[in-house]
Amino acid sequence: MISIQAEDVDIGALIAGAKRPGMGAIVVFDGIVRDDDIREMELEAYRDVAEKELGEIAAEAKAKFGLLSVDIVHRVGRLRVGENILVIVVGAAHRQEAYGGSRFIIERIKAGVPIWKKEIRRGGSTWVEGDHR
Repeated sequence: MISIQAEDVDIGALIAGAKRPGMGAIVVFDGIVRDDDIREMELEAYRDVAEKELGEIAAEAKAKFGLLSVDIVHRVGRLRVGENILVIVVGAAHRQEAYGGSRFIIERIKAGVPIWKKEIRRGGSTWVEGDHR
């Protein structure tokens, strides 16, 4: 599943759906809104382009790391502390590939997928510049 959505993510359902014969490892990355003076976070995306790029990243990770499954769900809208922002579920025959594929995916997302976040704090709000290179 590749999705950009406002709704929360059922991580358990993603894990259950990712399991395949021959799979020996599933790695889950769950990025959440942390409490470092942030009250809320607002996320926006250029949805059509972002979903296309997420699909390309997933395909590249599958080929590069021999992954058996990849799910990427990125949320948009207004989120509170403790809520899920980004969930990546990666399955592979071995843990090394699963960990490597998961890290590759998150770094590629941060480097250039058109998704933006605004941190809302007690003293105001600011758009956060990404890791785009």
